[in-house]
Amino acid sequence: TFEKLLIANRGEIACRVIKTCKKMGIKTVAIHSDVDANAVHVKMADESVCVGPAPTSKSYLNMDAIMEVIRKTRAQAVSLNVSICCSFLSSLSLQASEGVTFIGPDTHAIQAMGDKIESKLLAKNAKVNTIPGFDGVVKDADEAVRIAREIGYPVMIKASAGGGGKGMRIAWDDEETREGFRFSSQEAASSFGDDRLLIEKFIDNPRHIEIQVFLLFQVLADKHGNALWLNERECSIQRRNQKVVEEAPSTFLDPETRRAMGEQAVALAKAVKYSSAGTVEFLVDSSKNFYFLEMNTRLQVEHPVTECITGLDLVQEMIRVAKGYPLRHKQADIPINGWAVECRVYAEDPYKSFGLPSIGRLSQYQEPLHVPSVRVDSGIQQGSDISIYYDPMISKLITYGSNRAEALKRMEEALDNYVIRGVAHNISLLREVIVHPRFVQGDISTKFLPEVYPDGFKGHELTDLERRELLATAASLYVAEQLRSQRFLGTPRIPIAKSKRSNWELSVRLGDGIYPVAVSKDGSSFSVEVDGMKLNVTSEWNLASPLLSVTIDGTQRTIQRISRNASGETSIQFLGTVYKLQILTKVAAELSKYMPEKAAEDTSSILRSPMPGTVVAVSVKPGDMVSEGQEICVIEAMKMQNSMIAAKTGKV
Repeated sequence: TFEKLLIANRGEIACRVIKTCKKMGIKTVAIHSDVDANAVHVKMADESVCVGPAPTSKSYLNMDAIMEVIRKTRAQAVSLNVSICCSFLSSLSLQASEGVTFIGPDTHAIQAMGDKIESKLLAKNAKVNTIPGFDGVVKDADEAVRIAREIGYPVMIKASAGGGGKGMRIAWDDEETREGFRFSSQEAASSFGDDRLLIEKFIDNPRHIEIQVFLLFQVLADKHGNALWLNERECSIQRRNQKVVEEAPSTFLDPETRRAMGEQAVALAKAVKYSSAGTVEFLVDSSKNFYFLEMNTRLQVEHPVTECITGLDLVQEMIRVAKGYPLRHKQADIPINGWAVECRVYAEDPYKSFGLPSIGRLSQYQEPLHVPSVRVDSGIQQGSDISIYYDPMISKLITYGSNRAEALKRMEEALDNYVIRGVAHNISLLREVIVHPRFVQGDISTKFLPEVYPDGFKGHELTDLERRELLATAASLYVAEQLRSQRFLGTPRIPIAKSKRSNWELSVRLGDGIYPVAVSKDGSSFSVEVDGMKLNVTSEWNLASPLLSVTIDGTQRTIQRISRNASGETSIQFLGTVYKLQILTKVAAELSKYMPEKAAEDTSSILRSPMPGTVVAVSVKPGDMVSEGQEICVIEAMKMQNSMIAAKTGKV
């Protein structure tokens, strides 16, 4: 192995590489920006060096600073998983003569596959199925419109050097093509330092499937190469062209299609003399016709599901290949053992466009590692900050089972037991996706979210039984807290009058409804009457714990009480969604009608950004008349640009 390896990345991927390096006995060097000085990957590494301020272009993509760190720390190898520019690869090639090894493919393969235009031409030459489109660079918006008309709408506008959903827009007409060209080129320049775009036909209602490729060419003699494909990953659940839920294997593929896709993926890797772990992405239509999308020359976010079903440590294999060892396995050795599902847990508000970024500090954080067959890849901890500078990912939550149903059931349990406080998160959306009948049946595509939630995600819709369970649980919590407040622990103080109360009449507000609830205590259980029906609620009632296991008429639920205040208002996470309730005694509820209501703020004349970010462009000035739908400004958040429009006609 190597003695010392530098990791030019941050977050959960950096932590993932460090874990394997520790297992292999390799010392690690972490780089970080000034705001990441206390990040988890910095604490895990043996050494760490600051390479600049927060923006990635000045730190994690600061090529000169990274090269200096390699020389200063005398690292023998470097692991790069961030967006890589050709100038850095050239510098890295020079470092190779000084004994520095790159953990990954050679510079030729990265340049060829990292450029979507060149990779598409190479794929065609390698007899790989490709999506119809324009194979050159689109010069301006007018040319984009002309090409889009020739291809036929809808079209996909893509950054040639892009990835992760950045610099991508779907256009259905000329106007959207012009707007897409503008925003895609700006995002591409900001994220990758390369504003070149290509246009191709948008495949309607596709599935997004990836084939993990592993290839080694020993020494310099490419004739003796070994190639493996490690089965597929299903990545069709997406929002804004970014994956949300992944699984392996796919419910859609049959053995013949799997083999055909795997063989084409290997053929493409051989065509560029690829020698490391990489991922070839395909789009598959309803007739199982598949088209090459792109090849990612790095360890991808969703690699854990491949590791779960194959038993391989992909980071360890990458390091072995970089050191010059041959692959230890043949294609016949690669199994599909069981099923794995991964949910990307983000600091996002899922009720806004399926997830707009949220920032803040993790005031409480507890991973569900006590749930069987759960893996959590994260780069944060309690007290970590989620900032506007980087991707808002909190973690990758992975569950494994002997079959798909078992893996999904464990994911449901893991999401219920995941404690995240201080930032908005997408747990509610993830849980709703994995329990939705369409997803459970495997009837999914990249249009899943907009089709299932055409009016946007609203959270879990309670059935009558679930509503009664929530009301009964909330009322029981209220009474348990009232009883706890009467006890005096560790003091000889004796109450003047002992309370023998065992019945409570409450009024619970949930949404637009107000429900009378009667609670009576029976040992450690509560008998709760809601809508004329009695429910038995049992729990240990450990009110100090962020997680509370409650049994309601024999049904076990894991809930979280997020907040409460003195006016009876409380927030409870139930079935993944946070519900706001107000619990009052019968007398207090009767008196509450005399309380004045706070008038709602009039925001009709205000344009308020739905997320934190940077104002990168202002399209108007004071005194301008604007019409409804007109762009006012552009906000950039987590490298994604969003146009803010006027909600009504008026004067600025």
